[in-house]
This record gives sequence, C-alpha cells and structure tokens, in this order.
Amino acid sequence: MLSNTTSDVARILWQIQQEYQASERGLEGLASGSTRHDFIRAKTETIGKHHDHLIELVGPEQAISLIAHTIWTSAEQGAAQ
Repeated sequence: MLSNTTSDVARILWQIQQEYQASERGLEGLASGSTRHDFIRAKTETIGKHHDHLIELVGPEQAISLIAHTIWTSAEQGAAQ
C-alpha cells in the first residue's frame, strides 16, 4: 500500500511540475491579454486539483511542503521565508 501511495505522490508532483513550468512559459509566451490569462488560470486550477489529491494522500502540511520543494528552487524557497 505504501508503494502505491509513494508512486501516486511522485506522479502527482511530476504533473504539478509540468503544469507549473507550462504556466511560466505562458508568462513568457507571445500570447497576450485574456488568452494568456485563461491559459495560466487553467494551469493554476489543475495544480489546485493535484494539491487536493496530495492532501488526501499525505495531509495538508506535507502536501504544500512537497509542492514547494517541487516547483521552487532552494534560493526561491529561502527568499519566500
């Protein structure tokens, strides 16, 4: 059972990382205005759904910690504190 949870967590974190990177590319992309906003909002909503699933698997504090370590570099994490 623990193995399934571990692989589920790894899969979800990978998906969050992909969505986050896509949203960053959306900020840098050629699209403008509402198109860019809609794209980034969709990515953010998907990350939120993944976050909810992580909470079910590992609890709220662990979920947000895992996400932070997945999407932010150590320097970014230090700057956020």
